[in-house]
Amino acid sequence: MEKQFIQKLYESHQQAQQMPSPSAISTWLNGILGLLFPEFSDHRYANPREFEQHYQMLKLELNKILDTADGSLHTKAPELEGEFMSCLPRVRELLIKDAEAILKGDPAATDLPEVIRTYPGFYAIAVYRLSHELYEMRVPLIPRILTEYAHSRTGVDIHPSAEIGENFCIDHGTGIVIGGTSNIGNNVKIYQGVTLGALSVKKELAATKRHPTIEDNVVIYSGATILGGETVIGHSSIIGGNVWVTKSVPPFSRVYYSSNDSHQQKTNV
Repeated sequence: MEKQFIQKLYESHQQAQQMPSPSAISTWLNGILGLLFPEFSDHRYANPREFEQHYQMLKLELNKILDTADGSLHTKAPELEGEFMSCLPRVRELLIKDAEAILKGDPAATDLPEVIRTYPGFYAIAVYRLSHELYEMRVPLIPRILTEYAHSRTGVDIHPSAEIGENFCIDHGTGIVIGGTSNIGNNVKIYQGVTLGALSVKKELAATKRHPTIEDNVVIYSGATILGGETVIGHSSIIGGNVWVTKSVPPFSRVYYSSNDSHQQKTNV
């Protein structure tokens, strides 16, 4: 029985689709973050040439990772590598805006280096923005490996297909879940324990919009759960802690639990 089991396992390994190593992907990811932000780097470069060599090494590592998944890519690895590296200036600009939003939104934050180096919310956003670029390039599996790695490190679960605007602020972060068809506008702030999730749907509806839309300038406090693809949180609204929302609310809404009873209340201003 043991020999049969070993043989069966061996055959499954032989038949498995080739895929990149999660450890290689996470090592490359941390190298890219260290390239974009010195706060993430353990190395100080002696001169521009050494820094450029590191940049070229990360390009080569990405090419190797993509080449491992070559059979499932719609475009050759070198083309995807070039496309990804060319997006880094734009991604870095977005991430600086995110860090500034966190600094502005958290009274405990002292400066940008602190936010970038120590805040799990910023790390999760950074990995999301990089993985989203790969997702948009139709790279399979690797974006999910990246965001699940960030999930394991930060407790923040952001699907790489989610659409998130500028100046995104995650405060504390632990337990946040952002589903794959979520749309989040600009200047949105989310606290720990928030879920942007789906109402129960049949498997054949998996490709439809199942997660909510959060418009600009919304604050969602800890423990709030917002569900459903047709649910829209209007701009400039505040969603209080621990509420359960499955229907849209108009702009400038305040959604909270009343202290006088156990029923959820909504007030528009």
